[in-house]
Amino acid sequence: MKFVIALHAPAHSPASRRALRFAEAALAGGHEIVRLFLYQDGVHSASANIVSAQDELDIASQWSQFIQANQLDGVVCIAAGLRRGVLDEQEAKRYGRPAGNLASGWELSGLGQLHEAAQQADRLVCFGGH
Repeated sequence: MKFVIALHAPAHSPASRRALRFAEAALAGGHEIVRLFLYQDGVHSASANIVSAQDELDIASQWSQFIQANQLDGVVCIAAGLRRGVLDEQEAKRYGRPAGNLASGWELSGLGQLHEAAQQADRLVCFGGH
């Protein structure tokens, strides 16, 4: 089965942990992940500047490692990212910010990427949000 996973909740939320565990289980079960899409507060999971307390799981870092290790398509909604200060180097330069903070493995793109992936997948699974 082909899945698209949309995450709308920040890295420290239970929804983000559930989404990551679901993604791991999907791949372990032989399924395909067409795309991971971060939207709304979920874009915080793609920030390289998140620092978790020593007694907490570093879910943002785990997401980045998971995407890279499995060569997945990790997309951050550019509009949601800009509103929440998650920028790549190009957008940081464009808006006169000192530096980008987009973690490795993620790319900024539009909401159309979610729609396109949903057309290719068998299921769109959403975590978090309202």
